[in-house]
Amino acid sequence: MLTIALAAAVSAAPVGLLAHRQLRRRANAHALRIDTPNGIAESGFVTIGGIEQWIEIRGEDLANPVLLELHGGPGATNTCFANRTRAWERHFTIVRWDMRGAGKTFGRGAQGEVSFDRLFADALEVTRYVRERLHQDKVVLLANSFGSVLGLRLARNHPELYSAYVGTDQNITGGERDDSAFCAVVRRLRDAGKHAAAAKLEQMGPDATRWTAEQWGLHAKLATSSDPMLSEVLKKLIMPSMWFSPQHRLRDLKAGADGMKFSERIGVESVHFDAWREGTRFELPFFIFQGEYDSLMPAARARRYFDDVQAPHKEFALISEANHFAAFWQPEQFLELLLTRVRPVVTRTTVSA
Repeated sequence: MLTIALAAAVSAAPVGLLAHRQLRRRANAHALRIDTPNGIAESGFVTIGGIEQWIEIRGEDLANPVLLELHGGPGATNTCFANRTRAWERHFTIVRWDMRGAGKTFGRGAQGEVSFDRLFADALEVTRYVRERLHQDKVVLLANSFGSVLGLRLARNHPELYSAYVGTDQNITGGERDDSAFCAVVRRLRDAGKHAAAAKLEQMGPDATRWTAEQWGLHAKLATSSDPMLSEVLKKLIMPSMWFSPQHRLRDLKAGADGMKFSERIGVESVHFDAWREGTRFELPFFIFQGEYDSLMPAARARRYFDDVQAPHKEFALISEANHFAAFWQPEQFLELLLTRVRPVVTRTTVSA
């Protein structure tokens, strides 16, 4: 759905709309300026895993803790949300990386090997690059949606690299199968009179490990479009953030849309990850902040996994009035959680927003 919407916006935008876009982009670029003495605002391509990959680093004080984000999708870059999260940069140095198959990395050219294991290896290399570039022993790993599947494995296997794990839109796969979210999509489609679409899903069945990449993409599209709250997130958060992003040209938007389609092959691979089987013991502080109305990754399932986690410190919180994309839909609320729950643990200091 996002791929189609972005492609249509890029190819059919009238001149007036493009002029308005330019004005908004200039204003957003001004708001993103960082001119503090110990601040950082840099972006560019870094060779990771044999290909050039896009990395942005932003923050007002390099003495602050570093947050390394792992975006969702797969293929759904977070770099367009910089204006939404500008206040975060007063308290943290934010690192955003377009994985292979996503955003500007996809737009750069050949992607080489594309697999879940390759992304995992890339993430380790990015972590080491960030630690060296920012002279940090450890960084906070902040993972959302698909990125949280990678994030769990990184946090469990490499606690020496991360000061804490923070998952949001936390994706919990494996364990005892829970078909409730799938059935809810079918029900919403039937209630809306979209019986053919509901029948397609029913024919696929709820077991995502049996889906093809095309079926995985179809489910993602229908799960989003059938949920009124998620549709609102798409229209009021995701599309405007991408359209008015000062860091993204029209060709970047098209590359982002194409990358999401390209990355469906990784999405269908990721559902074979079993969070419980890989282990619930973490040797670092562990946090999950989940949208209370998340219909893609229900909070109750994230909570069940969280309850089984053993960690030196762990906390769970709901983000009120939020579905998926909770951190970006409610950035002030999410920042408050980072400041009151995470920052004191990783720095032993308390900071107010």
